[in-house]
Amino acid sequence: MLKITTEFDNNDYIPEKYTCDGENINPEMVIFDIPKETKTLAIICDDPDAPSKTFVHWIIWNITVKESPVIIPEGIPKSSKLPNGAQQGINDFGRIGYDGPCPPKTHNVHHYFFKVYALNNVLNLDGKVTKHVLESAIEPYIISKGEIIGLYKRK
Repeated sequence: MLKITTEFDNNDYIPEKYTCDGENINPEMVIFDIPKETKTLAIICDDPDAPSKTFVHWIIWNITVKESPVIIPEGIPKSSKLPNGAQQGINDFGRIGYDGPCPPKTHNVHHYFFKVYALNNVLNLDGKVTKHVLESAIEPYIISKGEIIGLYKRK
């Protein structure tokens, strides 16, 4: 199982910096215990507490693994293709890249699942990639996974 550390502990509050009330950038993530046969990582961040459906905040894949741990830097640019070969898809805001927690102010605490997948392949995905497309593409290649859950409630 992958281990993940970030700016918040599991089941703890996400700092405002990483939400729509702050800088709206992704937090740095450090992924440990990556199997040796891993070629790439994929990350899906979503919120199952959203009112109409599980709301997708970020999908990124083809994060190259050369050694463990892998550091996902804070504030990745919101572009579909990154210089390191990683790619990002469309979130449920209709934009490329990460958009942080932004639940309605009238809601109770929402839970944000940052799910990381170790894959034994590089994915060949282009175009308007959504969470469902990515999930289907990674399914046959998952060799390990892990997650960290962050909480957020707007003031």
